[in-house]
Amino acid sequence: MMILGLVKWMQPVHGYDVRRELLSWRADSWANIAPGSIYHALRKLAEEGLLRQVGTAQVGARPARTSYEITPTGVDEFDSLLRQHWRDCRPSADPFLSAFAFLPALPRAEAVAALRGRAAMLRAGNAVARDDLAAGWLRQKPSYVGWMLELTIARVDGEITWCDRIAGLIESGASYHPAEEPADGTWAGWQADLDAADRESARSPGNNQR
Repeated sequence: MMILGLVKWMQPVHGYDVRRELLSWRADSWANIAPGSIYHALRKLAEEGLLRQVGTAQVGARPARTSYEITPTGVDEFDSLLRQHWRDCRPSADPFLSAFAFLPALPRAEAVAALRGRAAMLRAGNAVARDDLAAGWLRQKPSYVGWMLELTIARVDGEITWCDRIAGLIESGASYHPAEEPADGTWAGWQADLDAADRESARSPGNNQR
Protein backbone atom coordinates (compact mmCIF):
# COMPACT_ATOMS: atom_id res chain seq x y z
CA MET A 1 0.00 0.00 0.00
CA MET A 2 2.81 2.43 0.89
CA ILE A 3 4.59 1.95 -2.42
CA LEU A 4 1.43 2.12 -4.51
CA GLY A 5 0.38 5.27 -2.69
CA LEU A 6 3.73 6.99 -3.17
CA VAL A 7 3.87 6.15 -6.87
CA LYS A 8 0.31 7.48 -7.25
CA TRP A 9 1.34 10.67 -5.46
CA MET A 10 4.73 11.28 -7.12
CA GLN A 11 4.35 9.71 -10.58
CA PRO A 12 6.20 9.34 -12.77
CA VAL A 13 8.80 8.37 -10.20
CA HIS A 14 11.78 6.04 -10.02
CA GLY A 15 12.72 3.69 -7.24
CA TYR A 16 15.40 5.92 -5.74
CA ASP A 17 12.93 8.71 -5.00
CA VAL A 18 10.36 6.24 -3.62
CA ARG A 19 13.02 4.84 -1.30
CA ARG A 20 14.24 8.29 -0.24
CA GLU A 21 10.70 9.47 0.53
CA LEU A 22 9.87 6.36 2.59
CA LEU A 23 13.07 6.72 4.61
CA SER A 24 12.35 10.41 5.21
CA TRP A 25 9.08 9.26 6.80
CA ARG A 26 11.02 6.73 8.93
CA ALA A 27 8.70 4.13 7.38
CA ASP A 28 11.31 1.41 7.83
CA SER A 29 10.68 1.57 11.59
CA TRP A 30 6.85 1.57 11.64
CA ALA A 31 5.57 0.21 8.32
CA ASN A 32 7.54 -3.05 8.10
CA ILE A 33 9.35 -1.81 4.98
CA ALA A 34 12.93 -2.93 4.41
CA PRO A 35 14.75 -0.27 2.33
CA GLY A 36 16.55 -2.95 0.32
CA SER A 37 13.25 -4.53 -0.76
CA ILE A 38 11.72 -1.44 -2.37
CA TYR A 39 13.18 -1.96 -5.86
CA HIS A 40 12.10 -5.60 -5.84
CA ALA A 41 8.61 -4.57 -4.74
CA LEU A 42 8.35 -2.05 -7.58
CA ARG A 43 9.30 -4.70 -10.14
CA LYS A 44 6.86 -7.20 -8.63
CA LEU A 45 4.00 -4.70 -8.62
CA ALA A 46 4.77 -3.96 -12.26
CA GLU A 47 4.70 -7.68 -13.10
CA GLU A 48 1.29 -7.92 -11.40
CA GLY A 49 -0.07 -5.05 -13.49
CA LEU A 50 -0.47 -2.65 -10.55
CA LEU A 51 2.35 -0.41 -11.81
CA ARG A 52 3.80 0.17 -15.27
CA GLN A 53 7.27 1.16 -16.36
CA VAL A 54 7.23 4.45 -18.29
CA GLY A 55 10.90 5.08 -18.98
CA THR A 56 14.51 4.47 -18.12
CA ALA A 57 17.14 7.17 -17.63
CA GLN A 58 20.83 7.04 -16.84
CA VAL A 59 22.92 9.84 -15.35
CA GLY A 60 26.68 9.49 -15.81
CA ALA A 61 28.06 6.16 -14.64
CA ARG A 62 25.18 5.51 -12.28
CA PRO A 63 22.87 2.53 -12.86
CA ALA A 64 19.87 3.22 -15.06
CA ARG A 65 16.75 4.29 -13.19
CA THR A 66 13.33 3.01 -14.20
CA SER A 67 10.35 5.31 -13.70
CA TYR A 68 6.91 4.00 -12.77
CA GLU A 69 3.29 5.06 -12.90
CA ILE A 70 0.31 3.43 -11.25
CA THR A 71 -2.25 1.61 -13.41
CA PRO A 72 -6.05 1.78 -12.98
CA THR A 73 -5.85 -1.68 -11.39
CA GLY A 74 -3.18 -0.37 -9.04
CA VAL A 75 -5.38 2.58 -8.06
CA ASP A 76 -8.23 0.19 -7.21
CA GLU A 77 -5.85 -1.96 -5.14
CA PHE A 78 -4.46 1.07 -3.31
CA ASP A 79 -7.94 2.40 -2.53
CA SER A 80 -9.03 -1.03 -1.23
CA LEU A 81 -5.93 -1.46 0.97
CA LEU A 82 -6.15 2.11 2.24
CA ARG A 83 -9.69 1.70 3.52
CA GLN A 84 -8.93 -1.76 4.90
CA HIS A 85 -6.00 -0.45 6.95
CA TRP A 86 -8.04 2.47 8.29
CA ARG A 87 -10.44 -0.07 9.79
CA ASP A 88 -7.81 -2.54 11.02
CA CYS A 89 -7.00 -2.43 14.72
CA ARG A 90 -4.46 -5.06 15.66
CA PRO A 91 -1.17 -5.00 17.55
CA SER A 92 2.00 -5.55 15.63
CA ALA A 93 4.02 -8.69 16.36
CA ASP A 94 6.64 -8.00 19.01
CA PRO A 95 9.30 -10.65 19.81
CA PHE A 96 9.49 -9.21 23.33
CA LEU A 97 6.04 -10.63 24.12
CA SER A 98 7.25 -14.13 23.22
CA ALA A 99 10.13 -13.71 25.65
CA PHE A 100 7.93 -12.21 28.36
CA ALA A 101 5.60 -15.23 28.14
CA PHE A 102 8.47 -17.19 29.72
CA LEU A 103 9.21 -14.63 32.42
CA PRO A 104 9.76 -17.27 35.15
CA ALA A 105 12.66 -18.74 33.14
CA LEU A 106 14.76 -15.74 34.18
CA PRO A 107 16.08 -15.13 37.68
CA ARG A 108 14.18 -12.30 39.30
CA ALA A 109 17.13 -9.86 39.24
CA GLU A 110 17.79 -10.50 35.54
CA ALA A 111 14.13 -9.95 34.64
CA VAL A 112 14.16 -6.62 36.49
CA ALA A 113 17.37 -5.57 34.73
CA ALA A 114 15.99 -6.58 31.33
CA LEU A 115 12.82 -4.55 31.81
CA ARG A 116 14.71 -1.50 33.00
CA GLY A 117 17.17 -1.87 30.14
CA ARG A 118 14.28 -2.01 27.69
CA ALA A 119 12.77 1.12 29.24
CA ALA A 120 16.12 2.91 28.88
CA MET A 121 16.38 1.99 25.18
CA LEU A 122 12.81 3.12 24.57
CA ARG A 123 13.49 6.44 26.31
CA ALA A 124 16.52 7.00 24.10
CA GLY A 125 14.47 6.27 20.99
CA ASN A 126 11.72 8.64 22.09
CA ALA A 127 14.27 11.37 22.75
CA VAL A 128 15.35 11.11 19.11
CA ALA A 129 11.72 11.11 17.98
CA ARG A 130 11.02 14.26 20.00
CA ASP A 131 14.05 15.91 18.41
CA ASP A 132 12.58 14.96 15.03
CA LEU A 133 9.33 16.69 15.96
CA ALA A 134 11.25 19.93 16.41
CA ALA A 135 13.49 19.43 13.35
CA GLY A 136 13.27 21.60 10.27
CA TRP A 137 12.69 18.72 7.88
CA LEU A 138 9.38 17.90 9.54
CA ARG A 139 8.09 21.43 8.95
CA GLN A 140 8.39 20.75 5.23
CA LYS A 141 6.03 17.76 5.51
CA PRO A 142 2.23 17.77 5.80
CA SER A 143 1.06 18.24 9.39
CA TYR A 144 -0.28 14.67 9.62
CA VAL A 145 3.30 13.32 9.32
CA GLY A 146 4.04 15.00 12.64
CA TRP A 147 0.81 13.61 14.10
CA MET A 148 1.97 10.10 13.16
CA LEU A 149 5.23 10.70 15.01
CA GLU A 150 3.31 11.94 18.04
CA LEU A 151 1.30 8.69 18.07
CA THR A 152 4.50 6.64 18.00
CA ILE A 153 5.93 8.64 20.91
CA ALA A 154 2.72 8.25 22.94
CA ARG A 155 2.69 4.48 22.43
CA VAL A 156 6.32 4.15 23.46
CA ASP A 157 5.73 6.35 26.52
CA GLY A 158 3.03 3.88 27.57
CA GLU A 159 5.41 0.93 27.27
CA ILE A 160 8.11 2.77 29.23
CA THR A 161 5.65 3.33 32.09
CA TRP A 162 4.62 -0.34 31.95
CA CYS A 163 8.24 -1.60 31.98
CA ASP A 164 9.07 0.53 35.01
CA ARG A 165 5.94 -0.62 36.87
CA ILE A 166 6.42 -4.34 36.19
CA ALA A 167 10.12 -4.14 37.05
CA GLY A 168 9.15 -2.60 40.39
CA LEU A 169 6.56 -5.29 41.06
CA ILE A 170 8.99 -8.12 40.31
CA GLU A 171 11.73 -6.51 42.37
CA SER A 172 9.38 -6.07 45.33
CA GLY A 173 8.62 -9.82 45.38
CA ALA A 174 5.34 -10.02 43.44
CA SER A 175 4.44 -13.61 42.60
CA TYR A 176 4.48 -14.74 38.98
CA HIS A 177 1.61 -17.13 39.69
CA PRO A 178 -1.24 -17.44 42.21
CA ALA A 179 0.57 -20.43 43.71
CA GLU A 180 3.26 -19.57 46.25
CA GLU A 181 6.37 -18.77 44.27
CA PRO A 182 9.67 -20.40 45.28
CA ALA A 183 12.31 -18.12 46.74
CA ASP A 184 14.66 -18.45 43.78
CA GLY A 185 11.98 -17.45 41.26
CA THR A 186 13.27 -19.93 38.67
CA TRP A 187 11.31 -21.70 35.92
CA ALA A 188 11.80 -25.09 37.57
CA GLY A 189 10.36 -23.85 40.84
CA TRP A 190 7.47 -22.12 39.10
CA GLN A 191 6.65 -25.29 37.14
CA ALA A 192 6.77 -27.33 40.35
CA ASP A 193 4.18 -24.97 41.83
CA LEU A 194 1.96 -25.47 38.80
CA ASP A 195 2.27 -29.24 39.06
CA ALA A 196 1.39 -29.12 42.75
CA ALA A 197 -1.63 -26.92 42.03
CA ASP A 198 -2.77 -29.35 39.32
CA ARG A 199 -2.49 -32.30 41.72
CA GLU A 200 -4.46 -30.43 44.36
CA SER A 201 -7.13 -29.57 41.82
CA ALA A 202 -7.38 -33.20 40.73
CA ARG A 203 -8.02 -34.27 44.36
CA SER A 204 -10.86 -31.77 44.74
CA PRO A 205 -14.29 -33.50 44.92
CA GLY A 206 -15.76 -30.92 42.54
CA ASN A 207 -13.37 -32.04 39.82
CA ASN A 208 -14.18 -35.78 39.89
CA GLN A 209 -15.10 -36.91 36.42
CA ARG A 210 -18.13 -39.17 36.05
